[in-house]
Amino acid sequence: MDFGFTAEQEMLRDAARKFLATAFPPAVARAAMASPTAHDPARWQRLAGLGWLGILVPEELGGQGGSFLDMAVVLEEIGKALVPGPFFASAVLGTVAVREAGSPQQKQRILPALARGEHVLTVAPGAADDAPTALTSDDGAPPALSADGDRVRGRARFVLDAHVADALVIAARAPGADDRRLVLVERGAVDIEVTPLQTVDMTRRLCTVELRNVPCTPLGDAAVAATALRRVLDHACAGLALELVGVGQRALEMAVAYANERTQFGRPIGSFQAIKHKCVDMMVAVETARSLAYYAAWAVSEDASDAGRAAAMAKAYCGEMAKTVTSEAIQVHGGIGFTWEHDLHLYYRRALAADAAFGAAPAHRETIVRALVG
Repeated sequence: MDFGFTAEQEMLRDAARKFLATAFPPAVARAAMASPTAHDPARWQRLAGLGWLGILVPEELGGQGGSFLDMAVVLEEIGKALVPGPFFASAVLGTVAVREAGSPQQKQRILPALARGEHVLTVAPGAADDAPTALTSDDGAPPALSADGDRVRGRARFVLDAHVADALVIAARAPGADDRRLVLVERGAVDIEVTPLQTVDMTRRLCTVELRNVPCTPLGDAAVAATALRRVLDHACAGLALELVGVGQRALEMAVAYANERTQFGRPIGSFQAIKHKCVDMMVAVETARSLAYYAAWAVSEDASDAGRAAAMAKAYCGEMAKTVTSEAIQVHGGIGFTWEHDLHLYYRRALAADAAFGAAPAHRETIVRALVG
């Protein structure tokens, strides 16, 4: 692993930071919370114009042909700016699912449209020991394919941005088997119902998806489904860890700035030992999380043997870090930090939601324990 970024990655980080500071101020996140979809098509096309929606799409299919480390520097800035909408669902999860599992024809048809921002694709990865996103049928059984594999029924819960997706990748049980297959479902199908949920972070919507014998198309070959699903989940955990680093970093910056501005007893509150120590502890936590998150990004990008464990470690630590740092930043601000008008609660909300998505820390600690002791 190279512990430094390439010149291109540094340029990408700088460009992302500058663009997001102007195009996605906190007012955009607040507007998204109040909107029916939390998705702005005009801003979506700006992200497409920058090439970000196609970072993980091969160049020959109209994308940037980048690695997950390239995406990582953008994801940290995405978290820092609280970018609303389906970026993570489509540019990361959906893209990885098709790239890893799709047939050549499916890749040719879907990936260029994702890169251009013409198509939004999300993933319902299903329930597994290390994938707490739940997928169950009305009677509690996992969703299943029909005998000929051309229809799927069941209920997918907590699906990212399904309400604005054009299609979904569903992990469903194969007939008479324990393994799962990946299938494509069009959101416009007659027998599919998508219901957005009221959650703590309304800048990124979660949905329940009801599937009532909905027509589906296999995504690639069944033989690669398990590996592709594992890759999607590893990208999900590492990617959210990176976003959480951005959330923690911004909360730390806000706390330090306020500690230098707010005076008490004739001097800045940042000069008091209690505030100093609190801010230093926050910084140590953020930097530790950053190291874990970027190692996980590298491991996932290279499909290293420890990619799953690295992603689990990063997700477990970064989720708890972001919740703690945003909470402590609110404490540094005192009373004003608890008001609706202040932006810190937006970061606290994102920390809570991202920590819970794809498994909170206890679930990922179980993954780490199994890797250590079997």
